[in-house]
Amino acid sequence: MTSSIPKSATLKGGEWLIKECDPFETFTPEDLSEEQRMILEMCNQFLQTEVIPVLDRIDKMEPGLMRSLLQKCGDLGLLGAAVPEEYGGLGKHFITSGLVTEGLAQGHSFTVAHLAHIGIGSMPILYYGTDEQRLKYITKLASGEWIGSYALTEPSSGSDSLAAKTTAKLSDDGKHYILNGQKCWITNGGIADVFTVFAKVDGDKFSTFIVEKGFQGFSIGKEENKLGIKGSSTVQLFFQDCKVPVENVLGEIGNGQKIAFNILNVGRYKMCVCSISASKATLNSSLNYALTREQFNTPIANFGAIKHKLAEMAINVWVGDSATYHTGHLITNKEEELLDAGEPFGKAFLGAAEEYACESSLLKVFGSEVQDSVTDEGLQIHGGNGFSEEYEITRSYRDSRINRIFEGTNEINRMLAVNMLIKYALKGKLDILGHAHSIFKELKSPPQPTVADDDFFASEKKAIAGFKKAIIMLIGSAMQKLGKNLETEQEVMMNISDMAINAYTAECALLRAMKQTATYGETATLFQADIIRTYFYDAASRINKYGKDALNRFVEGEELLFMHSGIDRFTKTRPFDTIAARRRIAEKMIEEKKYCF
Repeated sequence: MTSSIPKSATLKGGEWLIKECDPFETFTPEDLSEEQRMILEMCNQFLQTEVIPVLDRIDKMEPGLMRSLLQKCGDLGLLGAAVPEEYGGLGKHFITSGLVTEGLAQGHSFTVAHLAHIGIGSMPILYYGTDEQRLKYITKLASGEWIGSYALTEPSSGSDSLAAKTTAKLSDDGKHYILNGQKCWITNGGIADVFTVFAKVDGDKFSTFIVEKGFQGFSIGKEENKLGIKGSSTVQLFFQDCKVPVENVLGEIGNGQKIAFNILNVGRYKMCVCSISASKATLNSSLNYALTREQFNTPIANFGAIKHKLAEMAINVWVGDSATYHTGHLITNKEEELLDAGEPFGKAFLGAAEEYACESSLLKVFGSEVQDSVTDEGLQIHGGNGFSEEYEITRSYRDSRINRIFEGTNEINRMLAVNMLIKYALKGKLDILGHAHSIFKELKSPPQPTVADDDFFASEKKAIAGFKKAIIMLIGSAMQKLGKNLETEQEVMMNISDMAINAYTAECALLRAMKQTATYGETATLFQADIIRTYFYDAASRINKYGKDALNRFVEGEELLFMHSGIDRFTKTRPFDTIAARRRIAEKMIEEKKYCF
């Protein structure tokens, strides 16, 4: 399996917070190979010819339609890009297989069905199954002959998946596990042939089972009537003394928690990929509407208020793209490092995904909230027409909302990300407390004079360093003052996470801009510079507020004022005319009649 991605001294998970990354060790959309661009183009052609023309039929859940589309995907290899060749796939590395997700992300309900099938519907068996299980199931899932689904959520256990009540008991003859219970909100459940099901053995051993549609005692409920993604199958599953052969245990008994959470790590990353790609489509359709809709004898695209909205969409899309490609590169490098060390492909991939679980959680939150913002502003640009079913923006508005709930709610992911950083600190993987101590010493000293730096992005590099110091200072102080009680201070944790989201995405975007500028020159990347500087200027204000809000909860008196001054010091930015920058960004897209960055 060859890679067109350069190897680098890959940062470990969470290390972005305490170390710098070389821009030439990142990977950007501009670095895609010809083969990778062809994959994206093939996916786009499939969407335009097979999916977009039948979106209304998909939303009406025309019998057999979704299944036939997934089977056509299988014929093109778009269900098995990440699957090794010996199991019927293409054997592509993480970045390349992720391009299929990006390329098919603008298909609304079809996208949901596709992502569920190739992700949570297939990956548990692919990465935790025996060779016999892979040969039996993955070959059919990769071809599209069978559709996959994943059954974790229950009526009484959503975010708290370990509170599941579905039980599994070994039969007296030792040949079957007998499952009893109920699952809900199961994507692809009504069209699937094989299900990854989680249940408790002996009351406490959270375990995983491969259940086929025809197994005795297994039944499927009616389709849910949903707010959005209406064309994707969502059902309840019922197990009444369902007999599952012992050879269909996935992994080891009691290992279900690890399977569930590791698979979700990948899903969270890909959720951001989908959200950013779908946001591009919404941006382009909103731009097209703004160019053709006239008020006061001129296209509304000429109005400053509309330019602001279009530019803000473009800024967040560009930053999101930068962050997903950078993180995908980290995961790819780690996977190949583990493969080179002799790890089997399953352990290598899952180890890489687990390494960057924190970053994936941050991206899931960022991408889903960008998509909601882009879609909301897109509808606003459409005005009254945005409330008409004749315009595609209505479908986008309905469909985007689920992404803040999918793959763990955004609230859960915010807290997971901070918990992981704290865990890394406690285990000695990240020296957050040591860095926090140094930062407090720095704050007690007068600011050092700024050293002249003629780098095009000198101010932004300094800003990133400051953003990180603000986060480290806050985490270190929270760990010391709140200790184990920090986990119960969810608002504080979410504020820290929002600081981290802004800092991480800002650095990813800066790395991309620095690489582009070094490659193509400053004059060729002026619009990217506008994007970066606008995003940084706004991120500094957000980080400042999140940091102070968190400090106000657990610090008092003179110490609080001292730490507030530290937040101000680390988020200080020079004045920048963001209005003019947004106008330039919007006017470039108006000239090109598309998102062009």
